[in-house]
Amino acid sequence: MSVSTAASTQTVCTPLPVLGRDVTVPLVTGGEVTYAALDYAASAPALQRVWDDVAAYAPYYGSVHRGAGYLSQLSTDLFENARETVAGFLDCRADDQVVFTRSTTDSLNLLARALPAGCRVFVFETEHHASLLPWQDAHVTYLDAPRTPRQAVETLERALAGRAPHGPALVCVTGASNVTGELWPVRELAAAAHAHGARIVLDAAQLAPHHPVSVRDLDVDWVAFSGHKLYAPFGAGVLAGRADWLRAADPYLAGGGASRKVTRREDGGVDVEWHESAARHEAGSPNVIGAYAVASACKALTEAGFDSLVARERYLIGKVRDGLAEVPQVKVLSLFGDDAERVGVLSFVVEGWNSSHFAAALSAEYGIGVRDGLFCAHPLVRTLLGSAPRAQGECGAPEAAPGEKSLNAIRVSFGAGTPDEHVERFVGAVRELVSAGAKWTYRTQDGRCVPAV
Repeated sequence: MSVSTAASTQTVCTPLPVLGRDVTVPLVTGGEVTYAALDYAASAPALQRVWDDVAAYAPYYGSVHRGAGYLSQLSTDLFENARETVAGFLDCRADDQVVFTRSTTDSLNLLARALPAGCRVFVFETEHHASLLPWQDAHVTYLDAPRTPRQAVETLERALAGRAPHGPALVCVTGASNVTGELWPVRELAAAAHAHGARIVLDAAQLAPHHPVSVRDLDVDWVAFSGHKLYAPFGAGVLAGRADWLRAADPYLAGGGASRKVTRREDGGVDVEWHESAARHEAGSPNVIGAYAVASACKALTEAGFDSLVARERYLIGKVRDGLAEVPQVKVLSLFGDDAERVGVLSFVVEGWNSSHFAAALSAEYGIGVRDGLFCAHPLVRTLLGSAPRAQGECGAPEAAPGEKSLNAIRVSFGAGTPDEHVERFVGAVRELVSAGAKWTYRTQDGRCVPAV
């Protein structure tokens, strides 16, 4: 999409108010500038609406499910209403469960613990580590990175058709890549999974903040996402979907809240009857404020209207892509090609620059926060960069030694709270750094590139 085409959508939706929008940061070259937060894919700033809702509830804070007092009853209602709000946000089926967790990673590890015996898991190498790694106790088939959405479906169909013996199977797939931002054919992958008797879990960590996610429409069995990417504070996540595997599994954590009844046996041991509801996997005192914050974010995005949010984000994507396209030294990373639909996440490399050096200069000289490294998706980034997919590395990959190829990239990401000025400053900064170089000297410290002082 070109900037001129996108410009007509500029007034559809103004940026949503977020915390930190007026924070100023020092520049190494002198002075201060309003911080441009362009690392939404890692953690989006909390919506002001969410923060206000949490602050309004804080004086009424109380334990849930255990107290007869007014504040405990109020907190219990708030906690369970938050569950209903999230279920509505995801368009869950009537018998689905919504389990509150700590994050997407926690959600997928919970599901991994609930897999039935002999379950086979199929996952593309393109996944974030949160959905690539939790399945270590199962028989896992890792699928090569596809180069088109159609190839993704065909690759999965071949893998599922060739599995033996026929038994329980689970497919794990992202909705939107945390590296390229590209949307995956979730509905078609779900149809392929179900046609071969498999279930599917959707990692919606990058999709849910940008597009509506309907469990019914996509026909996925589970969906997982994190509150801190959905404009809520850190510490809360969601696993929502079919209840049978969750009810059949031992609790993710054993303790109070997960247990319905505990009795001593004559031999000195204990017998436990576990809850069959979502509480089965929510042992201990739950993160009520976290759950409430996630629900508040769900309400805020729904009320803002995803049609308007998506239209504005496409406008911003157009500005960034058009701006980067004018710099020949910049290569945007992509699996599916330039025409692929994406959310506000783009990764790129710059000829002649180490990515850590470039990101450090954006921060120190322009007040722009982006991410550099392998983005906790090592196999995908290394595939996109043309390196060996099994090569080792760290999320904050250090500067390459002289003569070596830099095995990291730069990621810019934005969303509902991003003003035009932030992406315009970013595009201008990229042009200046490529054409004129950095104004400051940088050095490596603890594996990162930092301004020399």
